[in-house]
Amino acid sequence: MNRREDAGLRWVNLYRHIVLALGLAFEVTAFALGTPVTLNPPLGLPPMPIPIDNPLTQEKIDLGRKLFVDRRLSHNNTFSCAMCHVPEQGFTSHDLGTAIGTEGRSLRRNTPTTFNVGYQRSMFDDGREFTLENQVWGPLLNKAEMDMPSMGYVVEKVRQLPEYKGLFKAAFGGPVTAERIGQALASFERTIVSGNSRFDRWYYGGDKNAINPQEQRGFQVFMGKGRCFVCHLVGKKHALFTDHQFHNTGIGWERTMFPERRFYKVQLAPGNYVQVMGKLLQSFEPLQADVGRYEVTHNPKDRWAYKTPILRNVALTAPYMHDGSLATLEDVVEFYDKGGINNENKSPLLVPLKLDAEEKSALVAFLKTLTGDNVEALVKNTRSAPVTLPVLLKDPADVYMESVLGKP
Repeated sequence: MNRREDAGLRWVNLYRHIVLALGLAFEVTAFALGTPVTLNPPLGLPPMPIPIDNPLTQEKIDLGRKLFVDRRLSHNNTFSCAMCHVPEQGFTSHDLGTAIGTEGRSLRRNTPTTFNVGYQRSMFDDGREFTLENQVWGPLLNKAEMDMPSMGYVVEKVRQLPEYKGLFKAAFGGPVTAERIGQALASFERTIVSGNSRFDRWYYGGDKNAINPQEQRGFQVFMGKGRCFVCHLVGKKHALFTDHQFHNTGIGWERTMFPERRFYKVQLAPGNYVQVMGKLLQSFEPLQADVGRYEVTHNPKDRWAYKTPILRNVALTAPYMHDGSLATLEDVVEFYDKGGINNENKSPLLVPLKLDAEEKSALVAFLKTLTGDNVEALVKNTRSAPVTLPVLLKDPADVYMESVLGKP
């Protein structure tokens, strides 16, 4: 290398250091904006990973809560995140097998709970997103869910709403952007943390009387003959009750390949269920194709594989499985006791368990001990952000075009 090249390289390196220093300075300034919030994990849960580019602040959390319950984030001003993830129903939709979106449109899958969603390593049952910040745009733009035409349309619509005036500047130091909408919603959702259950107080806290003998027996089944722990992991210091992996239980395969075989519990009134054949449901509305994880990876081995759910608060989040086809915890235990449904790609982890009636009852009793102690507080906190519904005088697309081209 000659002297000229060496000198040039030194200038390039100096420039890089200057840019890096300025970048870090900007980063520190951005992080200092707002009131920092630290999530102290409750008993039984690990510290939650928080993205370095979206630190928690009270301003972002409050803004995200407001967005979460705002029905104007749907195209026709009628549907909010909280209308599928109903706080009073375990942040899911009770008694709906598959979710129902705006204007009554049917979705393919059951509504997953947002309890402890900040611990998920991937989003959606097929794992197609990796962060909460990006995940929120799936429902917003999905035709069957909130039906927004585009990200830009959402940004312009939120920018017009008087209730959000000044809130994005307070939270982020600038105007409404698509990135900031995602960051605000994700910040709020990370606060929906629920632990310190009776199980936690018994297993991690040393309270011998926190769960009764039947429930303790259920935990023995969970960790032994029932083989639940194989996918729903329990650690020495904390437990998320998931392996974050994807497994084929056979439900997706049978639902797709032989829909006439499946029976679905439909609730006619609280506690009053009837069994309806899949073939009959098909006559009203054809079941939508769904091959699970395969849609993401295109690996044939991933056909009809779905993500292992976190079991915390599981007693509050019926119905179960990716399609909501199992109405009760008893149904779930019966399904796994039979070893799932045989098909070419069924997980080898699923085998017939041959549990007796006492073991099944004990297992269900144990699962009910996983309910956190702050559920009512989380519901109340979410509902603390009421939003009015003023009529928008102008379409967001028209307002944007006027800002670019001027008024006609």
